[in-house]
Amino acid sequence: MRRLLLSAILLFPAAAFAAGTTDNTPPKPTETTKVCKDGKIWDKKTKSCVNPKESRLDDDTRYAAVRELAYAGQYADALTVLAAMSDQSESRVLTYYGFTHRKTGRTDLGMQYYRAALKADPDNLLARSYMGQGLVEAGDIIGARFQLAEIEARGGMSSWPETALRKAIRSGKTYSY
Repeated sequence: MRRLLLSAILLFPAAAFAAGTTDNTPPKPTETTKVCKDGKIWDKKTKSCVNPKESRLDDDTRYAAVRELAYAGQYADALTVLAAMSDQSESRVLTYYGFTHRKTGRTDLGMQYYRAALKADPDNLLARSYMGQGLVEAGDIIGARFQLAEIEARGGMSSWPETALRKAIRSGKTYSY
């Protein structure tokens, strides 16, 4: 199984590193990134772009929009959607904040969000992976290896977060998504 996983990573490396998910496939562009502007997201029910604070939207819809926006490099719009999440202290939300801030060059702020995400949920493997990738970018390989060891100790062997961080440590390169 591990060999199959590693083969898939070598063939489709970008697919393995989706922001905010352990899904190994990139999100398909929807009207959120093709039509909507200024942090609005596509509402399938009304077939229109709506403010992410729209009460009929649930957080899973917002999470999908954040993931798609991040994949498209639309980090400011992803932050707008994140601000509409119902629980701003939830580990997954904090992880997304960390990722978007880190990818827009606000690494220290991103790391603060990763730490907050891990305080809320020490088993958040994705936050650990993204934090570790930020540490690789900063040249702190020891810190990155610590996060990798934590991922493995928490049952993340051969998971996408573990694989992404291991590859970043080995290559010195992280992913823009």
